[in-house]
Amino acid sequence: MTSSALTAFASDAHELIDDPHAIGARLEELLAQDGWLAPEHRVPDAESYRQHLLHISPDRRLSIVALVWLPGQRTPIHDHVAWCIVGVYEGRERETRFRAVEADGQRWLEQAGSVDALPGHVEVIVPSEEDIHAVTAVGAGPTISIHVYGAGIYWRFDDWPVRRRGLVAAA
Repeated sequence: MTSSALTAFASDAHELIDDPHAIGARLEELLAQDGWLAPEHRVPDAESYRQHLLHISPDRRLSIVALVWLPGQRTPIHDHVAWCIVGVYEGRERETRFRAVEADGQRWLEQAGSVDALPGHVEVIVPSEEDIHAVTAVGAGPTISIHVYGAGIYWRFDDWPVRRRGLVAAA
């Protein structure tokens, strides 16, 4: 089920595809609304944060995902190859930022700060050397964050038929 608020946001985000900061401002408006995220997209997983794909544009330049976290669940340390906008819908996240250091033939990460994000908080992340981070759910209950990616993070094949190997469909 897709709500009209989510559909409108996805349409606006696609129109703004080359301006992630404008999409971030539009995400703030969406996060201020209640009731638009379907119950099936609010379901957590006991082992790890769960990703619910909400939208992927036909041209695969835009993906919208709800991440549902239980307290203490976290991502690995990572960066992004495309811009990413993250907004907290419910709960509380902590983004820990790292800086890559190379010296004397060795490489390591140094912690470079953290941000605690509450509902309504939006971060626009543009790939750079300063994009290395990890995210942890630090609230007392479930956390839901909405991630908008400037790329198709999933390849969907909904419109492709599935055939058994070696079989060719008759024309």
